[in-house]
Amino acid sequence: MRFEFAFETDEGAIPFTFVAKSQHDYTITPSYKWFFEREPLILDSGRTLSNIRVGYHTYGKLNETRDNAILVCHALTGTSAVHRWWADIFGEGKTLDPTKHFIVCSNILGGCSGTSGPKEIGLDPITIHDMVRVQKELVRDLGIKKLTVIGGSMGGMQALEWVRSYPECLKKAIIIAAPPRHSAWAKSFNVSQRNAITSDPDWKGGKYLEQPHGLAIARQIAMISYRSPESYQMTQGGQSKFKPNQSAIQTYLEYHGEKLLKRFDANTYLLITQAMDLFDVTEDELRRNTVPTLVIGISTDILYPASEVKAMADQMKNSEYWELQSPHGHDAFLIEDEALNQKFLEFLAK
Repeated sequence: MRFEFAFETDEGAIPFTFVAKSQHDYTITPSYKWFFEREPLILDSGRTLSNIRVGYHTYGKLNETRDNAILVCHALTGTSAVHRWWADIFGEGKTLDPTKHFIVCSNILGGCSGTSGPKEIGLDPITIHDMVRVQKELVRDLGIKKLTVIGGSMGGMQALEWVRSYPECLKKAIIIAAPPRHSAWAKSFNVSQRNAITSDPDWKGGKYLEQPHGLAIARQIAMISYRSPESYQMTQGGQSKFKPNQSAIQTYLEYHGEKLLKRFDANTYLLITQAMDLFDVTEDELRRNTVPTLVIGISTDILYPASEVKAMADQMKNSEYWELQSPHGHDAFLIEDEALNQKFLEFLAK
């Protein structure tokens, strides 16, 4: 059967077509499961959590050998709806092909798009490892024996945590624009973003009723690190086409700040950026890697420079490094879909 849909996004309708045996081979709306009901999850901090809700999407069908799964890990402000934010590598003949693979993407622990977040778990620190342990429970519950994990940015950190913690579950891993730990440079952006939120009187110590505007400022700071000087000069140089007497970069940053304010949560932002800053995979752990891993750096990434990502790949056993050439900085992993899709397919076919 041939299915055709148009997914509504901020950039307009994205057509999507694939052939499947039945309409139940995937879900467009998220599903929910609860975990750690009988025994609590012991976080890396020692704190315990019970009754953790996980929001997730699945697409396609698990095969008889239960080893055709691809787990996609989303980035900081992403969601489990990977068919929306990675639409150009999704569909028949693409990396994320629901006619061949059982594709899973879940919202992370601490998130605000379906999985238990700060309202349920509080603002005490959690780690990337904690997030992945929750994902592992979902994978187990779905009956998956082996999977390939793919992630970019913070999603790449999750993929690297899978490589470190659960190599026996993995066939392959793809890590895009992610480091083994945050440099002081990367932490400086996150510290500034968290300060933008917590210094806003409307944050009210995390007990706000409406999202504090500091979240919009945090997003503006983050957007600086997500592109490159060349990219911004190409796309946002000159005056705004929308507001007189304002620069294009001003209206661009303000737009993205307000856009996030409408769909995200300030406490989630605090919790997750702190988890990213706490992430640390040692050189010895990298050298012990047993999973065939593709590590991708981006030539103009100022947040996680290509040299930093390549250094990690050089330390990882069983890894290969490839550099995406793009003027668009860190966000190129969401922009240069054609080049990435081709490289993904080449690696997965080996």
